[in-house]
Amino acid sequence: MTDLSHYRNIGIFAHVDAGKTTTTERILKLTGKIHKIGEVHDGAATTDFMEQEQERGITIQSAATTCFWKQHRFNIIDTPGHVDFTIEVYRSLKVLDGGIGVFCGSGGVEPQSETNWRYANDSEVARVIYVNKLDRTGADFFRVVKQIEDVLGAYPLVMTLPIGREDDFSGVVDLLTRKAWIWDNSGDPMNYEITDAPTEMAADVESWREKLVEKAVEQDDEVLEKYLDGEEPDIETLKRCIRKGTIKLDFFPTFCGSSFKNKGVQLVLDGVVDYLPNPTEVKPQPEVDLEGHETGNFAIVDPNKPLRALAFKIMDDRFGALTFLRLYSGRLEKGTTVLNTFTGKTERIGRIVEMHANSRQELDAAQAGDIVAVLGMKNVQTGHTLCDPDKPATLEPMVFPDPVISIAVSPKDKAANEKMGIALGKMVQEDPSFHVSTDEESGETILKGMGELHLDIKVDILKRTHGVEVIVGKPQVAYRETITKRVEDEYTHKKQTGGSGQYAKINYIIEPGEPGSGFVFESAVTGGNVPREYWPAVDKGFKSMLDKGVLAGFPCLDFKVVLTDGGFHAVDSSAIAFEIAAKAAFRQSIPKAGPQLMEPIMKVDTFTPDAHVGDVIGDLNRRRGMIKSQDAGASGVRIKSEVPLSEMFGYIGDLRTMTSGRGQFSMEFSHYMPCPKNVADEVIKEVNERNNAK
Repeated sequence: MTDLSHYRNIGIFAHVDAGKTTTTERILKLTGKIHKIGEVHDGAATTDFMEQEQERGITIQSAATTCFWKQHRFNIIDTPGHVDFTIEVYRSLKVLDGGIGVFCGSGGVEPQSETNWRYANDSEVARVIYVNKLDRTGADFFRVVKQIEDVLGAYPLVMTLPIGREDDFSGVVDLLTRKAWIWDNSGDPMNYEITDAPTEMAADVESWREKLVEKAVEQDDEVLEKYLDGEEPDIETLKRCIRKGTIKLDFFPTFCGSSFKNKGVQLVLDGVVDYLPNPTEVKPQPEVDLEGHETGNFAIVDPNKPLRALAFKIMDDRFGALTFLRLYSGRLEKGTTVLNTFTGKTERIGRIVEMHANSRQELDAAQAGDIVAVLGMKNVQTGHTLCDPDKPATLEPMVFPDPVISIAVSPKDKAANEKMGIALGKMVQEDPSFHVSTDEESGETILKGMGELHLDIKVDILKRTHGVEVIVGKPQVAYRETITKRVEDEYTHKKQTGGSGQYAKINYIIEPGEPGSGFVFESAVTGGNVPREYWPAVDKGFKSMLDKGVLAGFPCLDFKVVLTDGGFHAVDSSAIAFEIAAKAAFRQSIPKAGPQLMEPIMKVDTFTPDAHVGDVIGDLNRRRGMIKSQDAGASGVRIKSEVPLSEMFGYIGDLRTMTSGRGQFSMEFSHYMPCPKNVADEVIKEVNERNNAK
């Protein structure tokens, strides 16, 4: 029976290039998991084991690994920072109890940090903050602390102060003990000495320590009273108060260092042990019924309760499909049978393994609080719940955003066709934000994803991991259609073919809905002119037409249908007749309701050096962008804007050209907006030409 108070399930998340993976490497070195440190820039990091990750120096998949520090077990997930892969961050946060938010000492709070921080707030994950790369030119710990307050609206509780700046950065002062940790330049994280804080920093240390103590004692009325009476709390009491406030998300203990130079990481690990919650200290997961409504029950973290586990990631590697599970309650043992509440089928647990990036260790059993991988699961997908077959329950499932961009691909030769189908099937299981469909008319395979880089990597994985060469079409935008006018109309469906016929008459109103409302159906029929049992058939008929709008065949959104009246025949009416009537009514009335093309608008966050701000803003305006804000930082300006996705293709190349390679940007889907007429006409014309060519 393991003591759960010694467990920490943590994720490391940050903006691209803030040093997450390097920090993970240092943690693994310090905890004795690896003996030689791999560097990201050499493509040798332990957790970046995909070829695509090693080449690009970015993390794509979140890698799970387990290690130990001061008798505490850490299950660590290193998540990607790139915006196209936020889905990985989102689903990792869903199963974590705590996190380390890594910020770059010179870059500060960058675009992606905000998105990740927002996800972590939504998931109510307690965090410690680590300001990394303080050895870099332009690094300023206090500026980053201020940005965390201003941009993220969070309270960073400063726990350590840096000694020296940029090239002279040599160590940190621990504010609780007032002791300095100073590392030599050998690069060995173990070569440090603990001494008194430098005398020239004494005033700073005292003023920051006072802020720390004042904020911490607010968590406990008794300690606060004693403090106001002049009694200084001891370190253990302070740690207890800081832990309480961290778990309540009142503040975030903030550390500093340089992972690359091996300075400061130990104190972050101590912070994880001291302040982040163990699995029993976080809110238990709510259980839901099959319709998704909360039942009022919770999955209590206890090995003796019925099994509740959430599959949060599927990964295909050289040994077969791995399903990553977070166990919320109960035990999971080799050879037992579990129920997948989504499919209603049972699965047998074959091998259970503890992951260390891409190597593994076999286990006989796992228990509540663990994060493990299981081999050989057949029908489990991300977000499915596995539970005790005798005591079924579903955990709150994950919600994934819809893809906004698509490309058509076809294999270079016929032989690769079947191979491509199998490979894409595996890839869809691994990544819920990646969709694959077949265009019925052209027979082309359509890949849909969250951005150009996302799809670029998928094509690369097809080629390298699965050996399938494909021809790629140009990217297509996921347009939508809606209506702008209210229309009252009626439709009668009559068919006589000897014997009983078909008859259904419906009177209805179609009107524009609120943005984001989707499709809404209501019945206002009184007096039984359309019997109640046929209402769902009318709803179903309209719903089945939503996928193909009348302008260019794009899916329809945000409108409402109200069934007002109608008529039926005692013999000839049936649910099928009313469904057919609703389909025909859609085709008849939508063209009268002012159909309009809607385009996806992206939230774009661009970073540029000061000298190129004018060029970048001019370029965004040319792309029909709306500039929302400009924030000047130490090393450049961040421009926030909203730009139609169709105008963003190839943006990274143009931005690099304009800013001599120093510009960066990230974007994520924001909302749909009506297309300007000239753009809509062009899109409709293009779609028609494509269809005619088929």
